[in-house]
This record gives sequence, C-alpha cells and structure tokens, in this order.
Amino acid sequence: MDAELEGPLEFLRTAERLKTTHRSAWTSSGERESVAEHTWRLCLMVVVLGECFDGVDLDRLLRMCVIHDLGEALGGDIPATLQDPTVPKSDAERRDLVRLLEPLPQAKRLELLALWDEYEAAESPEAKVAKALDKLETILQHNQGANPPDFDYAFNLTYGARHTRGHPLIERIRAHLDAETAEKAG
Repeated sequence: MDAELEGPLEFLRTAERLKTTHRSAWTSSGERESVAEHTWRLCLMVVVLGECFDGVDLDRLLRMCVIHDLGEALGGDIPATLQDPTVPKSDAERRDLVRLLEPLPQAKRLELLALWDEYEAAESPEAKVAKALDKLETILQHNQGANPPDFDYAFNLTYGARHTRGHPLIERIRAHLDAETAEKAG
C-alpha cells in the first residue's frame, strides 16, 4: 500500500462512523438523524445562503462546518437537553477529535484542529455564521422531523439564542423557525 495514503485512509474510515452516530433529531420519515446527515444539510445551508454573509470566507466557513462535529465520530453526540452545564461538552469532543486526527500528517491535523477551535470560540465572522447555522439547522430538523409524541419543541425557543443574534438574515430565519416551533409546541 502507498504509505503516504495509509494515514488519510485510516482517518476517513474512522470518520465514516458519523454516518451511524445518531443525534436527538428525527428525519421526516421517522428515522433518527445521523451526525453526517446534520453536517450535510449544514453545509448545504452554507452553499445556498453563504453569499448573504458579507466579509465571510465561504471556503473557510464550509470547511469549518464539515469538521464542526467530527469528534463525535468517537464520543457520540450528547443532546443539548442532556448536557451538564458544569461539564463542557467541547472538552471531550476536542480530545476525541485530536485522537481521530492522529493518522493524518501533522500539518493537516493542526489545520483541522485550528478550524475546530475557531468554531468553538465563535469569534471570527466564519465561526459566528457556522455556529448560527448549526443551531438553525438543528431547529429546522426538529420542526421537520417525525418526532415522538413527547418531543420537547419548547426547548428550541431558547436553543442557541445567543448564537442566532446580530445578523439580519440569521435573525429572519430564527424568527421563522421560532414561529413554526411555537405552533408545534402548542
């Protein structure tokens, strides 16, 4: 085997776990949503809406969205409703990401880890948009999904609120999704 490809292929094989790592959301057909499916639609949101974000490097934004939940390939997803606010989810997710990236060449490991750290800090224009769209994609899926009867729609009315303020388009999407959510919550 080509030694130069061994590490990247090992990484890609492990990252495949995102296809079967489930989230707390349900698809419109009633199946549990995978992290990979969430990431795909988040990236599609960037492709469709990205030009509306002045001063944002779309390539960087898209790459950030692709890797934002990558650590969950090892540790799984912890739904927001089950997270302990005293134990940051990001610490464990970062450790898992570092482990997942090990087979890659050092330069690529550092590049991807830096993108993930930037996303988590949510300070750059790209990271702010990525965080906002991540929250909005989740709410969109919750509103669209064939959820169980006890699904807590009301939680979404405050979910990610601090990340979805400050940009007119993000706020418009949020208002639309909040109206849908309120209707579903009854």
